[in-house]
Amino acid sequence: MFKGLGQMGDMAKMMKAAQKMQTKMADLQEEMHNIMVEGQSGAGLVKATCTAKGELKGLDIDPSIFNSDDKEVVEDLILAAIKDAQAKASDRAQEEMSKLTEGMGLPKDMKLPF
Repeated sequence: MFKGLGQMGDMAKMMKAAQKMQTKMADLQEEMHNIMVEGQSGAGLVKATCTAKGELKGLDIDPSIFNSDDKEVVEDLILAAIKDAQAKASDRAQEEMSKLTEGMGLPKDMKLPF
């Protein structure tokens, strides 16, 4: 008589789970502004710090690289450190997303947001 009621209950569970995941995703997006990663180049002569969202927050440049007249080398080292930090930020963001999806019982390699 009420055969469809079971399916509606399942749908309500799915909707509740989706809302919970949306809340966790929003929290994680906010948290990624506070997670810091560091990229390096020139064996640590140039270090770049950025958030897991990829926003550059700081540069640390060893003064010894300024003794050279080769301005282009210094610029390349700075650029390489920033790119390294951004790559690490992307990896860290994906790692955090994987933790979230696994915690929700979803496949680890699921890409979010869709």
